[in-house]
Amino acid sequence: MPDSILTIADATKRYGPVNALDRVNLEVEEGEFLTLLGPSGSGKTTLLSAIAGFAPLSEGRIDLRGRDITGEPPEHRDFGMVFQGYALFPTMTVRDNIAFPLRVRKRPTAEIKKRVEYCLGLVQMEEFADRMPTQMSGGQQQRIALARALSFEPQVLLLDEPLSALDKKLRADLQWELKSLHDKLGVTFIYVTHDQDEALSMSDRVVILKDGRIQQEGVPDTLYNHPRNSFVADFLGKSNFLDLPVSAREDDALTCSIGGTKFPVMAPGATATGDVLKVALRPERIRLGQPGQEMLDGTVRQVSYLGERCLVMVDHEDVGTLIVSQPTWKAGVTPRAGLPVSFGWDADACVVLEPGG
Repeated sequence: MPDSILTIADATKRYGPVNALDRVNLEVEEGEFLTLLGPSGSGKTTLLSAIAGFAPLSEGRIDLRGRDITGEPPEHRDFGMVFQGYALFPTMTVRDNIAFPLRVRKRPTAEIKKRVEYCLGLVQMEEFADRMPTQMSGGQQQRIALARALSFEPQVLLLDEPLSALDKKLRADLQWELKSLHDKLGVTFIYVTHDQDEALSMSDRVVILKDGRIQQEGVPDTLYNHPRNSFVADFLGKSNFLDLPVSAREDDALTCSIGGTKFPVMAPGATATGDVLKVALRPERIRLGQPGQEMLDGTVRQVSYLGERCLVMVDHEDVGTLIVSQPTWKAGVTPRAGLPVSFGWDADACVVLEPGG
């Protein structure tokens, strides 16, 4: 297992009566791509700013390889930083922008020249070296900002929503490039975003925050398939939430019911007969069929066509409205508003959630 490069212990940041961070504990492994994910006001940017040294902690401690850096100013932490707004110097050429951190550190001229050329190659921007930032697109400017942040070989690279100002296709392209760059360099990346797809596709590990607290952390597929509470299940992708009465259990299989229809739910070690399970059910885990083919009957309320998939809103008198995700290619049922359908799911499709959250 890799060693920790950063240890964050009981990190608390107060702004008046508000805790922007509330006793956050986190280990960051050497060389990992760690993403801080959450909605606006969740504390993700505050945590990144605290790591950078821009937002001094009210309480707690940050260690870099076992050394306390809690009180050190940003310039002593040797961290690279990439911002949403690029923050390039408009009066400097691309080459000079990348060279700037090296000149501030008084590196030899020959080393600066060699390092600038290497970083230009990393982001495939050699032909733009003598241009001014205003002569380039947003995607090109962000590549230069990334090259500048990597030029002095930082121990950690901090990225604050660096792709959010770009259009969808360019953002997707740069996601691939960022991940490839991380794999090539092995530098520790700490990345902030509110975009769930971005977090899932790029990260080795994701930390989900809400109200200054960590709700859950883990590898992307574990977080998606096994959310701990309703906030995580709802924020990371789409989920349907059901309250299921338990009528019997046998080992890890519970018998639950909706409107008199009984069906099994796998729930290892959870609950007892007579309890009500709160579960999350992902839209893609629900099957649609002709009336009578699945366990519950409903009616299509609305369909949203998304190309390779469609989202189908299905009404049921006891459940309410469920969202079903269905492939559009060779689908068993072609849904349309008002169509009677049946729907169902496998015993292991539901995820039992913790109370609260």
